[in-house]
Amino acid sequence: MSNIIEINDFNAPELDVYARLTENQLLNRHEPEKGMFIAESPKVIERALDAGCIPVSLLLEKKHIEGQAKDIIERCGNIPVYTAEFDLLTKLTGFELTRGALCAMYRPQLPSIEDVCNNAKRIAILENVMNPTNVGAIFRSAAALNMDAVLLTPACSNPLYRRAIRVSMGTVFQIPWTFIGNKSEDRATQGINKLHELGFKTAAMALCEESVSIDDPELMSEDKLAIILGTEGDGLATSTIADCDYTVCIPMSHGVDSLNVAAASAVAFWQLGNKKTFPLL
Repeated sequence: MSNIIEINDFNAPELDVYARLTENQLLNRHEPEKGMFIAESPKVIERALDAGCIPVSLLLEKKHIEGQAKDIIERCGNIPVYTAEFDLLTKLTGFELTRGALCAMYRPQLPSIEDVCNNAKRIAILENVMNPTNVGAIFRSAAALNMDAVLLTPACSNPLYRRAIRVSMGTVFQIPWTFIGNKSEDRATQGINKLHELGFKTAAMALCEESVSIDDPELMSEDKLAIILGTEGDGLATSTIADCDYTVCIPMSHGVDSLNVAAASAVAFWQLGNKKTFPLL
């Protein structure tokens, strides 16, 4: 039985999660079991539900109750479903960007590195990628271009930040991922060491004299490969590059020296992705 609640007071505390809590407040580091995130649009909400995420409440444009969100409401059980006409909902910051539906959900417990890498052949490691738009775009490319999992250093933007989820189109719920290291570790050393233990070769995406081209035959023939991508401005730490088995570059033209990290990830994933598992049709 649906619990439909029409909104009359935008200052109601039940709506804080949608309109007034910051990303850090939603994360709730002091009580992580109470941490939440916001999924936007029916497609993204469905992908989160498919991944087993537990819904807390819904915020919907009224017309979607019997429309795009009907199946979602049924799947969510008896949680509160807050609703109003669109012109009223636009008073809530950012609602006009959500295609008519928001869902507050509890953050799932993160898996171990071993669980994330189980049966994987291609892993992406993100070192200090701080822009949530880039993180979301990388996840979307990882899902589309044959990567099996993603590992992130603690300084990376959280994949469950609202903007990262939206840019990823919900693929953050389809690709296994977790964080590596701790707050004091600002590079991907722990992830690289662990992947070496698990039989992976590691490839640092960086512009160096000793870099091999991304279509290097030996690189492409590796059975288990991790691709390490660095922060938007400075790229990978020198020590991270030194820890890797390969240093890899994407050949450039017209005097361009590099690509944005999200664009570079798409090229790397396409060239080096796990095509044995996902053949072209």
